[in-house]
Amino acid sequence: MMRTAVLGLVLALSVAGCGNASKKSAGDQQVQQQADYYAIDQIEKTWHKAASTQNVDLMMTVWAPDATFNIATKTLTGKAQIRAFFETAGPFKPGNHWVSDTPAYKIRITASGDKGTLYFECHYIDVKTEKVVSVAGADQTVQKINGKWLITSSAGATPTLGG
Repeated sequence: MMRTAVLGLVLALSVAGCGNASKKSAGDQQVQQQADYYAIDQIEKTWHKAASTQNVDLMMTVWAPDATFNIATKTLTGKAQIRAFFETAGPFKPGNHWVSDTPAYKIRITASGDKGTLYFECHYIDVKTEKVVSVAGADQTVQKINGKWLITSSAGATPTLGG
């Protein structure tokens, strides 16, 4: 009798607990949003590390397979075309020794569910001359795909150094 009562109590508590499992508290939602913002911010960090170390393979880890990249008047579609662009881009050219930096106060991130946006700037600095040689901006749509945040579309921009 006692064993039946204990099993019944355990079953009742389990069912009651399962009823609340599908509802996230405001605190849980806030923690999830902070985790998403952090993961999206890692895209920017990976981008700049890849550019600073001329690592095209690393750069490609932040792109979705069918991503698009609008740069100047061109639209690149898919990782193969995007890779080809980076393989010849200034920061990745063998003779260039540039460090890629971004002003943290200009980074903008949004996230809602599995979709979001990311904006950052790239300030490329020649290591030898310590001069800024190029400035670019990237306005991106990101998405969580198979548990990882990736760029699904990106549009290049030419920001100014001020502000």
